[in-house]
Amino acid sequence: MDEDLLIEEFWENGFVIFENFFSNELMDKYNNIILDHYGVNPDWEHTDEFITKSAVEVIPWFPYREGKSYFDGIDKNKRFNAITDHILKEGWNNLYCMMMFSKGGSIGQAWHQDCSPDDKMQYNLNRLVYTHDITDETGGEIVIFPKTHKAGMLPVGIPNEDLEGQLVFKPKKGTVIFLHGHCWHRVMPVKKDRISSNFRAVPKGTPEDITDICVYRNMRYKFSTSEIIEERS
Repeated sequence: MDEDLLIEEFWENGFVIFENFFSNELMDKYNNIILDHYGVNPDWEHTDEFITKSAVEVIPWFPYREGKSYFDGIDKNKRFNAITDHILKEGWNNLYCMMMFSKGGSIGQAWHQDCSPDDKMQYNLNRLVYTHDITDETGGEIVIFPKTHKAGMLPVGIPNEDLEGQLVFKPKKGTVIFLHGHCWHRVMPVKKDRISSNFRAVPKGTPEDITDICVYRNMRYKFSTSEIIEERS
């Protein structure tokens, strides 16, 4: 594997995928920790207005904010962070670790950009880690529109429709996806309970609240105040 070529691929397409990055044993351990946290019937943490408007049904958990460093096997992995060094050559900081749980039968996530592309130099880096297989049976495939980290604002439209040029991926256990925060992406409907995790990083000098305002096709939403700050139509 030529990691330099893969870094070039990241900057060309807005994402790059590493399969079999983490061991099955580590992923099984972490998957069980995450499931134990959420329990049998976790509650939504978003408002009904947000879920209805955004077509997003994901329950987040920020373990490090609770002082629970369960996932240092990922967060402090030397190769994981070395690749981040290569992508963000001018230096970077950890933003936060977010576990994402979707109940079976939920709608996944609509098209979005994690932060506004108004300033091309201000963005986050998603480092998505999959602790179990995403399959036809589980649903919840990740959909990415390549090269859109260079395309500006996500266009207005139906929040979760298929777009010509999109790519659909079913990551296997242990897969890591490095994804630019301006790149358009979504998650398809979930058939069985689904988990993914995101160890977000940002280039040095990026505001810590860079992901507070998320861009959807029909709105901009501010998570810290749980409000729609712009209707898009």
